[in-house]
Amino acid sequence: MKKVLITGAAGFLGSHLCDRFIKEGYGVIAMDNLITGDLKNIEHLFKLEQFEFYNHDVTKFIHIPGELDYILHFASPASPIDYLKIPIQTLKVGALGTHNLLGLAKEKGARILIASTSEIYGDPLVHPQTEDYYGNVNTIGPRGVYDEAKRFQESMTMAYHRFHGLETRIVRIFNTYGPRMRLNDGRVIPAFMGQALRGEDLTVFGDGLQTRSFCYVDDEVEGIYRLLLSDYSYPVNIGNPNEITIKDFAEEIIKLTGTDQKIIYKPLPQDDPLQRQPDISKAKELLGWEPLIGREEGMKRTFDYFKTLSTEELQKTEHRDFSERNNR
Repeated sequence: MKKVLITGAAGFLGSHLCDRFIKEGYGVIAMDNLITGDLKNIEHLFKLEQFEFYNHDVTKFIHIPGELDYILHFASPASPIDYLKIPIQTLKVGALGTHNLLGLAKEKGARILIASTSEIYGDPLVHPQTEDYYGNVNTIGPRGVYDEAKRFQESMTMAYHRFHGLETRIVRIFNTYGPRMRLNDGRVIPAFMGQALRGEDLTVFGDGLQTRSFCYVDDEVEGIYRLLLSDYSYPVNIGNPNEITIKDFAEEIIKLTGTDQKIIYKPLPQDDPLQRQPDISKAKELLGWEPLIGREEGMKRTFDYFKTLSTEELQKTEHRDFSERNNR
């Protein structure tokens, strides 16, 4: 049985990756320090012999006994609420955490896939975004802690690939959604759905004409899985190129939920990108991949998941460990 280590395993994408690799017959070692992850996302796997969990911070020394075939590094705060509250930890997990995992991959002779993000493109001046675009990022702005952590992560990964001959893969993830998203994590889909379910007006920042392209989680996981098993070492965009304005998307949510809320507008946060759309030509050519689940079907599945949450879960505010010790 081949073994894979998945960091950030109790998070949204990490937990779905655990499911996929279990389904494919791998032994899965899940690692998460639970600052933003939640054990309920993977608790259904604890009974399985081929699954084990380490509560560990990847910015600390990592020891995994025995052989290891693959590493998927998905540990990182991924929503603005999180990385603005723990900016130093966000930078550390992108730098120290990545360095530790690359070292582990070198020691084990394992192939490593690094989760990068469309945020490395910043507020793009090229549209749609191709992998050879270098980006337009404000290094000292509030979002820079996330953007630059991911950019450094890519640079460190390629340095290990070139200098040590390490087998590396880099996925640039565009907006992804589906079951297990945290309702109050600040990202647009759970924010809109939470407001709709609570009977609140939907909050759009700016004029609502900024765009996003949303990929359903099953499609995203399929693309990541294919990239890991490919022979391509450079970054690949994995996302859905079907672009929509935030205003139009808010109207879709109101229609989907059958509510009659209004849309209210608030100022756009600093450095919030105005356009986000992946060029997935490389993924199509190299991986034979493109998204299959349309937004209408994916949003219905996601809304059905959020409807299962209790009234208490819908009303509660995030109470996570954003303490001083996590920003040292």
